[in-house]
Amino acid sequence: MNALADIAAPAGTDALVDSRFTVPGMRCAGCIGKVERGLGAVPGVEAARVNFSAKRVAVRHSAEIDPFALIGELEKLGFEAQLASDNPLAQDDRETRMLLRATAVAGFGMMNVMLLSVSVWSGAGGVTKDLFHWLSALIAIPVIAYAGRPFFSSALMALSHRRTNMDVPISIGVLLATGLSLYETVTGGQHAYFDGATMLLFFLLCGRALDAMMRGRTRAGIGALLGRMGRSASVVQADGSTRRLATDQLFPGMVMIVAAGEALAADGEVIEGHGAIDNAMLTGESEPEPVGPGQMVHAGSMNLTAPLTVRITATASDTVIAEIARLMDEAGQSRSRYVRIADRASRLYAPAVHTLALAAFAGWMIAGAGWYQSLVIAIAVLIITCPCALGLAVPAAQVTAASALLKQGVLVKDGSALERLAQVDMVLFDKTGTLTLGEPVPDLSMLDAGQKSAALALAERSRHPLSVGLAKALHDEGVTAAPVKEVLETAGHGLTGMMGGLAVALEKPEQAGTSVASELRLGDRTVMIPFRDRLREDAAEVVASLKQQGIPVSMMSGDRSDAVRDVASELGLFGRCGMKPEEKLAELERLKALGHLPLMVGDGLNDGPALAAAHASIAPGSASDASQQAADAVFLGTRLAPVLAALKISRRTMQIVKQNFGLAIGYNVLAVPLALAGYVTPLIAAIAMSTSSLIVVANSLRLARSGR
Repeated sequence: MNALADIAAPAGTDALVDSRFTVPGMRCAGCIGKVERGLGAVPGVEAARVNFSAKRVAVRHSAEIDPFALIGELEKLGFEAQLASDNPLAQDDRETRMLLRATAVAGFGMMNVMLLSVSVWSGAGGVTKDLFHWLSALIAIPVIAYAGRPFFSSALMALSHRRTNMDVPISIGVLLATGLSLYETVTGGQHAYFDGATMLLFFLLCGRALDAMMRGRTRAGIGALLGRMGRSASVVQADGSTRRLATDQLFPGMVMIVAAGEALAADGEVIEGHGAIDNAMLTGESEPEPVGPGQMVHAGSMNLTAPLTVRITATASDTVIAEIARLMDEAGQSRSRYVRIADRASRLYAPAVHTLALAAFAGWMIAGAGWYQSLVIAIAVLIITCPCALGLAVPAAQVTAASALLKQGVLVKDGSALERLAQVDMVLFDKTGTLTLGEPVPDLSMLDAGQKSAALALAERSRHPLSVGLAKALHDEGVTAAPVKEVLETAGHGLTGMMGGLAVALEKPEQAGTSVASELRLGDRTVMIPFRDRLREDAAEVVASLKQQGIPVSMMSGDRSDAVRDVASELGLFGRCGMKPEEKLAELERLKALGHLPLMVGDGLNDGPALAAAHASIAPGSASDASQQAADAVFLGTRLAPVLAALKISRRTMQIVKQNFGLAIGYNVLAVPLALAGYVTPLIAAIAMSTSSLIVVANSLRLARSGR
């Protein structure tokens, strides 16, 4: 890494800029507070905000401060960091793979050491016991050295900067238990605690690996959204030729040629050509949008028909799609407060455990128990206070509930989403692709066999969504295409051709009113083919059920007013039309400011910010990749019933979570005094800790019946 420059005090400038950094080393609420307070104290920094889920820090600071200087400040605080723009996704992926490998190694070691321990517990003694202790040591020591690295390195980093985190007591407990066990093995002692140490690491690594995977999905959502942008564009040169340039080489003022079927790589104004673009990611409008000279087009939109000449007005992070990604990121940051609340308890964990263990050691030394017995009791306190049962109280219930929901056709991506789903007090649906199937279906009742055959011959030559829907419906009926030749497609108008000397056409009707339709023409005869986006078959039933539960239901759509009105009228709910992504986001923020806890159900890219900002969100399996990543859950199939199942099971899950917390707290209330009193060895502590965890898991398994 380049040498970091010292931060210079701002020289009277009011200009503020935003910088974002990735800080993988943040582990708990204490880290969050340290980063935000530390950066906030730097002259010229107006605000620093941590997104704990994504392990990122957003800093608003004076333009005179070099972002690399802020990285230097983060390193002084004890955290390695890098610019988010350099993108750290690969590094985070490596962290996830490392945690998964460590979990597998810890699990392998735990199972093998446990097999040997069971023999010792069953009465093996003498040479056999010593042999099994040595075999346990040979397995456990390399396993602990490898699987414990995430905790040891984090604890070492914290201690080297004179601070602590929850990895410090964990590391001390594991290392002391391992050292004492090795001493017992070498001296032929009665007890070794390799089983407890490996078990402790395995349970803790499971939780940490799951956390890393969930954060990876959050970043993948934003990556999938930005992936919609074209990666390059054909730019017109001064001599009239074109040159292919990558997205990062484009600048406002350049002129690019966008071929049919190509995604736009930048925002711009059409200066030549007529065509149609798929702009559903911004507007939610299912019908292609005609464009011509003077109209704006945006990066990520797909040019469907004819080539367009576009003068670039915005590139890279200034494009509208980048703004949507930023909104998703910001919405995700606001969501991290739930993580903070859950993690707040851990702030007290490290000092409390250290104090208890130290008090136990000192107290028993004063009482004359000797250093060995005092150390055994202190280790037992460190192990027995391991918050495994408390830590499992929520994830065990969430995992079981997620499995039950999977049977109902709901994929829950974020365990904490179940908590939010259980709290929602209102539901907002997108229209196209959510309440409806999002597929234009033609009414073929007015076509005879010959017309169907001609329509298929024309429709299957086009990529227009209406043509694709028409061709699919005709293929489903077993229609055979007629021999139509000289087929031409004109952007904004339709298809023409010749069928045995007869002119045929499949065109946009001149007077179709507000409905979506195509006009089939054979010679002088014309017939209208209306299209309709069908409601999901149980949409009315689901809306009625939500209302019966006292949950208000409404619709937010970027679609046309007439299409929204029809669906709202049929389902008996309030609907808003023509809403842009930022308007949906603003509406959700308004509702949340009023104290509501809204559930957003949507599928389009334009729903991404709203899905990320809602208290909870669900997307259908047919949704865009970015929307699925932004949502808390994804439901499969063509029915809406999984939305009801998600609400029901999430409420049941929270009841189980509260019971689990009661069990875990009860365990600590009983076990910790016994450990302090010297009635618990490290082995019994490990067994007690594991038993409490199993009880919590067994209670959580009752949720499995919810999926039947």
